[in-house]
Amino acid sequence: MSQHGSCSKNKYKMGKNKLERFAENKTFNNLFEYSFERIKNEGFPLKGRWRQDFFKNDNPIVLELGCGKGEYTVGLAREHRDVNYIGVDIKGSRMWVGLCAARDEGLNNVAFLRTHIELIDNFFAENEVDEIWVTFPDPQPSKARKRLTGPNFLDRYRKFLKHEGVVNLKTDSDIMYEFTVETVKEAAYPIYYNYDNLYANDDELEVKKIRTYYEQIWLDKGLTIKYIRFGINRSRSL
Repeated sequence: MSQHGSCSKNKYKMGKNKLERFAENKTFNNLFEYSFERIKNEGFPLKGRWRQDFFKNDNPIVLELGCGKGEYTVGLAREHRDVNYIGVDIKGSRMWVGLCAARDEGLNNVAFLRTHIELIDNFFAENEVDEIWVTFPDPQPSKARKRLTGPNFLDRYRKFLKHEGVVNLKTDSDIMYEFTVETVKEAAYPIYYNYDNLYANDDELEVKKIRTYYEQIWLDKGLTIKYIRFGINRSRSL
């Protein structure tokens, strides 16, 4: 990966302003930035070819949607070097942190995609993605249609998830969790795990191993973390 930049020196603190981060982002060869206009005019050349042309392997592809600083994307990539991870978000200044960490640790199984998640099906071909993570998304209390586990988003994911592909939601929000459970049950999608208090049980789940900075703060404050893992039936739309 690119060795340009100096983000390792400040340990990803807030020392750099947004403009400096945006400038440094352009030095990373594992960051792809696409607006609606660019997708409309150019398309995306890696659609259907992520493994062949970028990762150079046949390993599974896993997305983290709304990845923020990329803590979960990078954390998963550390644990599973034989899986390809792609963090997706629109906030480039936050994504800079994950880009730095992946570069400094030599994680060649990490990429980041800066775009609106509403455009996500423009970047991946049918059956190209094995798994999706949605970690602590904005619950959108007054805008259910914008929730990343809502019917309109699940229909987008169906276009590129493998038949046996799964979606994971990890959240501290009762609104987001209850909405997702209801949506999944109404669609009769299979539920593999469902916890309204993830850390209150003794199950040894990998989802417990990686905690983001804010997740730990919330746990320290006594908030409960919810988790649901479910499949998407390709033959049925919502």
